[in-house]
Amino acid sequence: MATELALHIESTPMCDTHEHQWKEQEWIERGPDILGDLFGHYVPADLIVAGAAPEAVQRLVDPGAGDIAARFNPIRAAWEAIQCTGYGEAVRLKAQRLYGLDELTLDGLAMAQERLNAFRRPGERLRLLRQVANLDHIQTDDFCWPCLPDPSGPDFFLYDLSWWEFCSGNLNLPALAEETGITVAHLGHLRDAMACLFERYAPCAIAVKAQHAYSRTLRWRERSDHEAALALDRVLADPQSVDEETRLTLGDWCWARGVELATEHNLPFKLHTGYYAGTGHMPVDRIPAGNLCDLLTRYPEARFVLMHIAYPYNDELVALAKRYPNVWVDLCWAWSIDPYSSADFVRRFLHAVPANKLFGFGGDTRPPTSAVAYAWQARRWLTRALEAEVAAGDMTEKQAMRVATRLLRGNQYACFDIEGTRAAIKQRMEG
Repeated sequence: MATELALHIESTPMCDTHEHQWKEQEWIERGPDILGDLFGHYVPADLIVAGAAPEAVQRLVDPGAGDIAARFNPIRAAWEAIQCTGYGEAVRLKAQRLYGLDELTLDGLAMAQERLNAFRRPGERLRLLRQVANLDHIQTDDFCWPCLPDPSGPDFFLYDLSWWEFCSGNLNLPALAEETGITVAHLGHLRDAMACLFERYAPCAIAVKAQHAYSRTLRWRERSDHEAALALDRVLADPQSVDEETRLTLGDWCWARGVELATEHNLPFKLHTGYYAGTGHMPVDRIPAGNLCDLLTRYPEARFVLMHIAYPYNDELVALAKRYPNVWVDLCWAWSIDPYSSADFVRRFLHAVPANKLFGFGGDTRPPTSAVAYAWQARRWLTRALEAEVAAGDMTEKQAMRVATRLLRGNQYACFDIEGTRAAIKQRMEG
């Protein structure tokens, strides 16, 4: 029988602080078939590590590569091996609860395709996320500057203003000129163009987001205007042969300006920390959140959201959150990377850091069906973590329920200006 705590976690609308959700028309017109829906995005990494051939995994999620049997059978052994991983568990949850499949069989997959077709209709994306996953709203990073109202659910689909190109030092100056009308010829132009992006898009944005840890270190250094101007001159003179130090100099300067603009416009600054998606490459010296200490110290008035619990540097992130009042920690994606460690992280965090500094969920995925499955997974493992605290006598059940409410929605409403963003979106749509 479910505990009162479990029922509370299941029934509380949850804020989803990180997705890369497809827009409505993309989901309807170019969404996946059933194998792509079950095995797309993150799961291929586990399949390849388990021994599946990369070519077989690529065919698995390609509807044009053959029928279900021809695509599923070559990876069947790898699928058997990954069913207990976080990604594998999410596939099983999706298969069972969305498609009625306790086991993946060829006949069952063919029948599930019909249900998926019904999900890929107008309005179903919002229904799945709001009603089936019981989400309050989702915050989506779709890798661009514009944060425009989403007509398929303007109060539900909120968007991050992307800053990863600036932070990486890989500037797309033609696109910046097209977006702002400012052709960058010197550092003052670049400063003005960045300010223009915020003036235009910050009112309807929920946060600023950068995932430049995929292309450079998270270690930040203060850079003077003079240093940045010299770096920009090199980029303008020969953008194809810019050395790493020049790129880091310009990236650090742009990163700092983004933090200042985010603070000015009352937006938290989200940063990817820790584990990479995919397989085969991960320079681990880049990804620990401890690399950010100089930045966190330099900008105490900013609100930094450090994502993915910096996995596998979890304990280091607990120490940062305990030390810095301007740090919030997000469990987005972490539940599916390693649910066992994430549940343990919640317990360790709560015994070291104030409970108002942790966000409970973000799916970090593209299809709405995957966000639904990851939401179920997060609730399941959060329940285990907090029930263990109650069983150990470290919390009463009522206390655990209050903590759950904080992690599921209360902390997010305190950090992000969710209602202000919704009001700005409504005003823009009406104006």
